[in-house]
Amino acid sequence: MKLGNILLIFSLTLVFIACDGSSAKAKVNKENVAKAKERDLESKKGAALISFDKKEYDFGTVNEGDVVKTTFKVTNAGETDLIIINAQPSCGCTVPTWPRTPIKPGDTADINVEFNTSGKPNRQSKTITLTTNTESGREILTLKGSVIPKQS
Repeated sequence: MKLGNILLIFSLTLVFIACDGSSAKAKVNKENVAKAKERDLESKKGAALISFDKKEYDFGTVNEGDVVKTTFKVTNAGETDLIIINAQPSCGCTVPTWPRTPIKPGDTADINVEFNTSGKPNRQSKTITLTTNTESGREILTLKGSVIPKQS
């Protein structure tokens, strides 16, 4: 029992000696504190909000071999920068081009899409999945229409 009391007193003494609050304050980097405050203010603004002039483009009826082109207008409707991390098409016949830099709140940018109809006869529906810093994390754009097959 005496050994237990001695160990308890020894442990408490070590805790009080080791926890000197004044030395911890001296170790805090003021620059890191300032960066953390700035980051916290930015995160309080919430996720970016994205809006489109259209989310679907119907290209109607075209001949096989035609290249269909369209532009989706993207607006940052949020209070923080909108970042489009990636634009993944549903197949290699569809090629998106998107802004690689952040879109500031209130600004608009273009996502250009080309769809090569070669080897793609009949009814077509292609998607582009955008990976973004919005709340959902992804947005989907669609191209659809009919392709008249080439005559053999």
